[in-house]
Amino acid sequence: MLPVRPELVGQEPYGAPQLDVPVRLNVNENPFPLPPVVVDAVTEATRGLAAGLNRYPDRDAVALRRRLAGYLGHGLDERHIWAANGSNEVMTHLLQAFAGPGRRVLTFTPTYSMYPEYARNTWSDYVTLPRCEDFSIDLDAFEAAVGQEMPHVVIVTTPNNPTGTATPLEVIARILEITENGEASAMVIVDEAYQEFARPGTASALDLLEDNPRLVVTRTMSKAFGFAGGRLGYLAAAPEVVDVCRVVRLPYHLSAVTQAVASAAVDHADVLMGQVAELRAQRDRMEAELRGMGLEVAESDANFVLFGRFEDRHAVWADLLERGVLIREVGPPGWLRVSAGTPEETDAFLRAMSEIVPDAVLMDTAVMTDEAAAQVNRSNA
Repeated sequence: MLPVRPELVGQEPYGAPQLDVPVRLNVNENPFPLPPVVVDAVTEATRGLAAGLNRYPDRDAVALRRRLAGYLGHGLDERHIWAANGSNEVMTHLLQAFAGPGRRVLTFTPTYSMYPEYARNTWSDYVTLPRCEDFSIDLDAFEAAVGQEMPHVVIVTTPNNPTGTATPLEVIARILEITENGEASAMVIVDEAYQEFARPGTASALDLLEDNPRLVVTRTMSKAFGFAGGRLGYLAAAPEVVDVCRVVRLPYHLSAVTQAVASAAVDHADVLMGQVAELRAQRDRMEAELRGMGLEVAESDANFVLFGRFEDRHAVWADLLERGVLIREVGPPGWLRVSAGTPEETDAFLRAMSEIVPDAVLMDTAVMTDEAAAQVNRSNA
């Protein structure tokens, strides 16, 4: 046998099903292809650097970080921005820097299923606190958990995945206050992968950056930018946070191609953001029509909708797949998640659901789920 780390024995790699079906609404991608003007810009950027691929790229991606700072605004510059291969690597850099052996990461479930793997891969303890029945954060329970667990890193996902729930700015501000404890203060990471899809007026944690050096806001180009294949995530934080990420990153972690095509995409952010309004409209349409079918729907500020609650959610998932529609079986028991798609994809999904729902058995929502009733859970990762 191979001398594999014990905690990795028998583990399966992360990944949603990748099935060839007519309608794929399972991984929260932007369903629209890049507009021709962006395709041309990306092609030209790649062609322009091809002759120089014998040289290593800028290991700190300064030009790209400067563009991302300009996109975010808030008085930021490249010193406040770090970029990596997707927000996955950004989060790994942060846990390498601020978590690790003997340190704890705390987050609020249900949430993104990769967080425990980030913790495991950095030998960090992983602690979870259940969200309220409406998927909001219980600040009193959080304050008690901080006193008990003394986390070194707290992750707040807003809009949350898989629920779509946005966390109000005043709640994030209170989390920063609760985790202020002198030298033992925790870093607070606010994962805003879906922030561009939030309804108008929804504040970003970027508003709190200037006065909170322990705050980190992470973003991605995979969703609103429609750049999932480009693999580019980034963070905004105090320059000191960026400096320590530079310490733990691998040399030349962003290829010259990645930097060039991502820069071209950021330069056309206004064109790419034109698709966001259409995806919001499809999300809102799905919310309304699913509620009209008698289903429970979590209010979403993301590009997806969590709905249910079914006694046998897998049966509903399988019935949709039989009709050529792939969604995600994720989240608390009884719930399913569907990504916002094109109008035609939304038509196909809602048509299939109208055929399935009359025969589906709904869960008795008066019965507390195990997830909702859970107390603070800890696993060593």
